[in-house]
Amino acid sequence: MRYLLDSNIVIAASLAVNLGLRKRLEACDEGDVVTSSIVYAEVIFGSVCGKPPPLDKLMLFVEEVPVLDFDRAAATAYATLQFKRASFDHLIAAHALSCELTLVTDNVSHFAGVPGLEVENWME
Repeated sequence: MRYLLDSNIVIAASLAVNLGLRKRLEACDEGDVVTSSIVYAEVIFGSVCGKPPPLDKLMLFVEEVPVLDFDRAAATAYATLQFKRASFDHLIAAHALSCELTLVTDNVSHFAGVPGLEVENWME
């Protein structure tokens, strides 16, 4: 594992709307890319409420990209992050940190200031 995909990347990849993102994902070796159960919860909630991606496309995506459980190490990492209020982004950042993964997101600014977190934007 090398990369953890954020919610906006999972949505874009499920919809196959960004050619650069698709090429970058295809260039990864099997097992290099995962997402978090926190991301999955956020995206599937949107899908069930009628937001993109449609549920069938999301299910196809997670057949290819493993969903990591948010475990005790991730919870511990979350507890050490300093921030003004809790959010999904901080849980996702903690999960990436605990697994020593680079977070792939189109919202780089949401993760600015998280010590030790490596962030890449594959949508540019």
